[in-house]
Amino acid sequence: MRPHIPVLLDEVIQALAVKEGGRYIDGTLGAGGHAEAILRAAAPNGKLLGLDGDPEALAIARETLREFGERAILVRSNFNEIKNAAAAHHFIPADGVLLDLGLSSMQLANRARGFSFLSDSLDMRMDDRMELTALKIINEWDEQELADLIFEYGEERQSRKIARWIVANRPLKSAQELASVIERAVGRHGKIHPATKTFQALRIVVNNELENLELALPQLADVIGEGGRAAIITFHSLEDRIVKQFFKSNGQWRNLTKHPIKPTYQQTRENARARSAKLRVAQRL
Repeated sequence: MRPHIPVLLDEVIQALAVKEGGRYIDGTLGAGGHAEAILRAAAPNGKLLGLDGDPEALAIARETLREFGERAILVRSNFNEIKNAAAAHHFIPADGVLLDLGLSSMQLANRARGFSFLSDSLDMRMDDRMELTALKIINEWDEQELADLIFEYGEERQSRKIARWIVANRPLKSAQELASVIERAVGRHGKIHPATKTFQALRIVVNNELENLELALPQLADVIGEGGRAAIITFHSLEDRIVKQFFKSNGQWRNLTKHPIKPTYQQTRENARARSAKLRVAQRL
């Protein structure tokens, strides 16, 4: 059984117009599910460069992609350095680039990572070489800083109340404790956990997610050849807005998705993680 179900898999292959012998870059490799499908579609001699800052993800991806041998080149690197990585491994020009900006199932499932409400830690780093953790933010930032973070990056209306409760219950040592405090602070209404937006905000800040995206997007035109494509999957409105505005305002790209591609009802039933996914596609002019 696979540890991770890739989101919008068929849609990504179509969006990238994967061709035999093509050269593709998966800037957020994860468990390698998208990469495997790209390599199959580009058979028999297409190649893929896979980047990820998470050593656990790379280890799983190496097993997933072992059968492709030298057709799959896997590197520990954040996608914000995609141009340097592509140049170093002779992937310029590439025929297409994929960025899937969501968490993987294996990251959520690992209780030592801090991403899940059931986690035993409050780490939340996708790359353990980074210094800032959610534990440090939760226990050391002042109430106003916490409220601002939760409001800006989580778009949480009750950010001030949540921040006040967090400070009143410090120190917090695990994601379980944090989720419980937030649930007590604002109550639970409906199926979505009340800590969801706060956890999103913490993960974004810990991993510099928006900054990394803003650094990576301008590099794509230097990596992708004429007529090549960029496919980007986002999972919240802040990321989607950045991608939408970039392709809309940049004259080097033709926006191929006036409205983002979203998962079908059946896809969300099979993979709950796909619920908020949005795929935008652009072609290099």
